[in-house]
Amino acid sequence: MDRDTLPPGRLIKAPENFLTPEGVNVVRAEARQGRRNFIRNAFAAAATGVVAPAALAQAKPAGDGDPHILQLPEHSRGLGQSVASPGYGAPSKHEANVQRRPSPGLTQTTQASVSFAPLQSLFGIVTPSGLHFERHHQGWWDIDPTQHRLMVNGSDDKMLKTPKVFTMDELMRLPSVSRFHFIECGANSGMEWGNVAVPTCQYTHGMLSCSEFTGVPLRTLLELCGADWKRGRFVLAEGADGSSMTRTIPMSLIESGEVIVAYGQNGEMLRPEQGYPLRLVVPGVQGVSWVKYLRRLELGDKPYGTKDESVHYIDLLPDGQHRQYSSIQEVKSVVTTPSGGQTLLDKGYYNVSGLAWSGRGKIKRVDVSVDGGRNWRQARLEGPVMAKCLTRFNIDWVWDGKPALVQSRATDDTGHVQATSAQLRAVRGTRSIYHNNAIQTWLVEENGEVKNVQLA
Repeated sequence: MDRDTLPPGRLIKAPENFLTPEGVNVVRAEARQGRRNFIRNAFAAAATGVVAPAALAQAKPAGDGDPHILQLPEHSRGLGQSVASPGYGAPSKHEANVQRRPSPGLTQTTQASVSFAPLQSLFGIVTPSGLHFERHHQGWWDIDPTQHRLMVNGSDDKMLKTPKVFTMDELMRLPSVSRFHFIECGANSGMEWGNVAVPTCQYTHGMLSCSEFTGVPLRTLLELCGADWKRGRFVLAEGADGSSMTRTIPMSLIESGEVIVAYGQNGEMLRPEQGYPLRLVVPGVQGVSWVKYLRRLELGDKPYGTKDESVHYIDLLPDGQHRQYSSIQEVKSVVTTPSGGQTLLDKGYYNVSGLAWSGRGKIKRVDVSVDGGRNWRQARLEGPVMAKCLTRFNIDWVWDGKPALVQSRATDDTGHVQATSAQLRAVRGTRSIYHNNAIQTWLVEENGEVKNVQLA
């Protein structure tokens, strides 16, 4: 089965005597005694004998096919490849199908487009740098860091005492911080506003990733330049790519020290498609404000109203008006297993898993429903649970082979609760693109196939 649609180790086939109604009821009863007993009894029926060691399990009859003479696989008999070859590690060839994927026809040019992260194939909360989603407005560049400069200036002569131009070497000599944060494009799940347009979790929610970012707090740079904190209440961030991406960042975010001028990602330098050698990290705010190839920061006394915040990344409302500067990514979650495009192999036990996040703080709770929201059960949150960061959740489920509607609903520590599609549309209509944080529904059909559906 396709590795991209069915991550190994996630979906489990139980033996026949476990699949009877009586067997399922026994497991459900044991679930009340605790999760250990739940899983122990779920797999008790699978014990048909002594399990062979891994090497013997892969052994084959030798030569004449005599089943009593075993030949160990090659990897158990010989030398492997040399150390540090190649010099930069790569995934196994058997994982080649786990990759970012573009959406043909989404934009007019491939340079101004998106690649989606394979959320359904990932574990934990950190997105590998090579699978981190991309959004470009005029293609990506691999900029020479020795030639790159960052200018910090004011909208007038009194905003900063000492405007400066920093080299990469000067920035990397300053005290740094490292923090885990999610980044989500404002248009993530945008195609779900009007109808069910895409089949998999990768395409419904894949404009989302999470990394450890390293860099210098923007506040530190402004302090070095002698910023007038009373007059300067907004910062204009400008990128060096051909689109000259420009976004306004309110000082309320910067003063806390959260906003980072970052050069590192997941323990190494940023990747070129992620803004190498320098980008802005604005936790909790839509990805377009995380300006890549960062070359200039300007301190001003009001929002700048640039093209990318006046015409784009705005919310069209039913009465024809639009919301501007609605940048915070509201509380949201998605079940990644089982999810669209996957297939459940048979009835029985499954670990339902997914991701939750909020641009306002930490995830406090995630509830999961398998009947379209009629009944909810509280899921387990995997640690660590960090502010403005992805949180992994899990819950036990015994599938009885009947159609199921799988959903997740997240609540953050500010009290915000994830809304349904109907609740969002009642306020914002159906013509929006951005900031869709609605509950996602996956239909598990009787044959085990999982599809993307929306409930009225």
